Amino acid sequence: MSQHSDPPSNAPQPHAAAQPHPAAHQRPAAQAPQAAGDAASSSPERSAVPARPELPARTRASRLIAVMRAKRAEDYAPVIEVLAAAGVRSFELTLTTPGTFEALPGLVERFGAEADLGVGTVTTPEQVDLAAAAGAHYLVTPVSVLPVVDRAVERGIPVIPGGLTPTELHSTWSRGAAAVKVFPAGVVGAGYVKDLRGPFPGMRVVPSGGVDFEAAEAWLAAGAEAVSVGGPLLGDAFAGGDLDALAERARRFVAACAQDADAAGAQA
Repeated sequence: MSQHSDPPSNAPQPHAAAQPHPAAHQRPAAQAPQAAGDAASSSPERSAVPARPELPARTRASRLIAVMRAKRAEDYAPVIEVLAAAGVRSFELTLTTPGTFEALPGLVERFGAEADLGVGTVTTPEQVDLAAAAGAHYLVTPVSVLPVVDRAVERGIPVIPGGLTPTELHSTWSRGAAAVKVFPAGVVGAGYVKDLRGPFPGMRVVPSGGVDFEAAEAWLAAGAEAVSVGGPLLGDAFAGGDLDALAERARRFVAACAQDADAAGAQA
């Protein structure tokens, strides 16, 4: 993949605080029923679900989010380059990696024309603002923090908040989350999608934590919107590992997610 000294004409640009995020202008927002007396809500009861920013199109289509947890942000680019060449189209850059906010604009300039770059481990509204200003295409949280979801929805940036229990997941889904992250997914297994779809038929689920290749196939077959994969995909790539082996793992995950997407489309 070639590198560019000038930003591609179609690369996403950082967003000023007063401007809506581009994802806010995608397909119409999905509506979910409002539960009476929502106990998880910390603000006055709402008569309808707020506008729901959609996940970026490349993330929805590829159904695979690579979770990038490095020792330093300078290590991102070589690994993203290998993964993007292998077909990965969505990257969650975690805030546990020092320098992520500072590195993001350059990464968007370099890779934004071919892949979605999100920011993960977001836990405060202030981090929502910083991520949006740096050009993040979407946000991911490890826990259910309603002020974070509210700020992201207000700014029109898609957010995938983490949670495990039905109460946690519904509390953020009903506030306009683009999808909900089931974390840690290994605790419940792929059958949890069917369990959640009973009371919440429109809920979009992204499992994370303990999702290896076989689990990814199972979750997608069960109806997950996408899968969030870290260690089983990245391996030792951020510790000087074999990049050819990384590319092979990536191609395997990409192919599996594409097959499940084709199967889901045939059943629709």
